[in-house]
Amino acid sequence: MNKIKICDTFSHQTRFTQANVNVFAQITGDNNPIHINEQYAAQTPFGKPIVHGFYAGSVFSKVFGTMFPGEGTIYMFQDMAFLAPVFVEQDYVAKFEVVEINEEKHRATVKCTLETLDGKVTISGQAKLMHKERF
Repeated sequence: MNKIKICDTFSHQTRFTQANVNVFAQITGDNNPIHINEQYAAQTPFGKPIVHGFYAGSVFSKVFGTMFPGEGTIYMFQDMAFLAPVFVEQDYVAKFEVVEINEEKHRATVKCTLETLDGKVTISGQAKLMHKERF
C-alpha cells in the first residue's frame, strides 16, 4: 500500500437520486419540502428539489472510508461551506487534495470539494484524517 503524499489528489464522480434523498429525509427527520416535494421546490428560487447539504457532503465520508485513503481511515474532523445548491439526478465530482501530513501521528489534512462537471464548487471544506499505513 503506497504512502499518500502532500499534493496527492483524488476524484470521484457521484449522483444523488431523489429516492436516496427521500430515504435521507426519512432517516434524519429533515422533511423540509425543498428536498422532497417537487411542486413545493418548483416555487422556490431553485426551481426544483435540492439535496440536503449533509447528504451531499457525505460523499466525502464514502471516499475516505472506501477509496482514498480507504479502509482503516479514522475521520477526525470536517468543515464544510455550502456554496451552491446540489440538485438531484445531476452528476457531480468530489475532489480531494492532501494539503498537510503529520507522518509521526499518521494524520493528514485534505481539502475537499464537490463540484458540477463544469467546475462550479457547490461544497468546499477540509477534513482531518488518520490512517496508520497511508500517512
